[in-house]
Amino acid sequence: MTDITDPIELTRIAQRVIALKLEHRDLDAAIAKLQADVETDELTIKRLKKRKLQLKDSIERLESALIPDEPA
Repeated sequence: MTDITDPIELTRIAQRVIALKLEHRDLDAAIAKLQADVETDELTIKRLKKRKLQLKDSIERLESALIPDEPA
């Protein structure tokens, strides 16, 4: 983990996490809608799911950067 103490940087990261969570939620809704459609291309759904996983990884990485390091 990195030790980020700059309040401006912490705010920027927190805002980025919020934006990624919104995109993740929107993708979830889009995937559900596409899965309900019988004629949907499976490749499109797979691509959206892959993007959703990438967003989840990015969110987790940024959230861990927001947690201060514990002294040993």
